[in-house]
Amino acid sequence: MITTQSTLFSEIEQVIEDLNPQIIEEDRKAVLQPLSEFIQSKVLNNQEIRINFICTHNSRRSHLSQVWAQTMAHYFNIKNVFCYSGGTEATALFPMVAETLRNSGFQVNTISKNENPVYSIKYANNQHPIIGFSKKLDDDFNPKSAFAAIMTCDSANEACPFVPGAEKRIPITFEDPKAFDNTPQQAEKYHERSLQIATELFYVFSQIKVSKMASKNN
Repeated sequence: MITTQSTLFSEIEQVIEDLNPQIIEEDRKAVLQPLSEFIQSKVLNNQEIRINFICTHNSRRSHLSQVWAQTMAHYFNIKNVFCYSGGTEATALFPMVAETLRNSGFQVNTISKNENPVYSIKYANNQHPIIGFSKKLDDDFNPKSAFAAIMTCDSANEACPFVPGAEKRIPITFEDPKAFDNTPQQAEKYHERSLQIATELFYVFSQIKVSKMASKNN
């Protein structure tokens, strides 16, 4: 198994250390397995790993997945991982998502303020920030080929039976915290969904093994 590294912001590292992947049920592990296999294949072939998380509006679940996947790749010291997100339509990253990430230790700053704000999301001092904003899945910001398309919501999964350029299409859907918008449970439910996504992506990346030669080269 790949050695973890501890250059994450301390609050994020503590969140990760407190995760409990043992709560993931076997049928859910089967849903996650194709993503682990995609990453494993790329690692063993010393290829770049591109993952595009896709949801209808690219406003909530796909962003949480993108951020946590990039963070977990860093935590498990898996090189050449590039995570993206997109939607079947562009709207805006929902402000509660940014707030939820801040509460988990991410440094989230607004780069531009408009109807579709652009955010800088950092998980470690010396790593490039993740640029978060809502975009269509085929936006120029996203990869055009050799990527895994992860369908994070049922509607996007049904609307996009084919994702152009995707090497692999993998449905890993999550319940939408939007159902709790403008309710007393909003912050709690967004945090709950974020932790579920973090836990499952921790499990995905924890399964990856590298050869001694690949590890030495890294």
